[in-house]
Amino acid sequence: MEKAVALVSGGMDSAVTLFIAKQKYEPYALIFDYGQKARKEIRCAQRITEAAGCKACVLKISMPWKGSALLDKKKAIPKININRAKSIPDTYVPARNIIFLSFAVSFAEAIGAGAVFIGAHQMDFSNYPDCRGEFFENFQRTIRKGTKYGAEGHPVKIITPILNKTKREIVEIGDRLGVPFKKTWSCYKGGSRPCGVCESCMFRAKGFREAGVKDPL
Repeated sequence: MEKAVALVSGGMDSAVTLFIAKQKYEPYALIFDYGQKARKEIRCAQRITEAAGCKACVLKISMPWKGSALLDKKKAIPKININRAKSIPDTYVPARNIIFLSFAVSFAEAIGAGAVFIGAHQMDFSNYPDCRGEFFENFQRTIRKGTKYGAEGHPVKIITPILNKTKREIVEIGDRLGVPFKKTWSCYKGGSRPCGVCESCMFRAKGFREAGVKDPL
């Protein structure tokens, strides 16, 4: 079975994506410890990969310039903004997916993997520019031009299986694949229970409610 690298954050989207990857690939999970305030998500990511029976690498990187409410202790996690329209919330981490995917592609080339899976989606999402289809299409072009595998004519593929799925559809897919949602963590805060008012919590609740599936958290 061909190898793949799967980015696993601890959230429901990346968990579902990992279990999708398992259907056709031997996934190697890549978990980032990048200074996020919600440290709990790292532990959850490890539990998810254990449940999936996958090898995992926890990579610690530093982003000392902060620039996000997810990193800066001086910035409060915002509640959902129903009037956000085209605005990008303070939970955006500058160039995060560019950074994460760069590490993932390097990891993939090093272990001979042909693909990188990422659980980004552009339906029920927070308007992050690095979660849009256009971004991934352009990043794929960069891989073709700037890597050994690309120069040799078989670049690492960026696979976004839930890109155009709603949260309801993501829950339904995960339920069908046996994703252990109890082990996932979506809240931007790292308490013992989800806060229920941040954007990530609201999207998660909406997805489970519309899918008719009880959220184990």
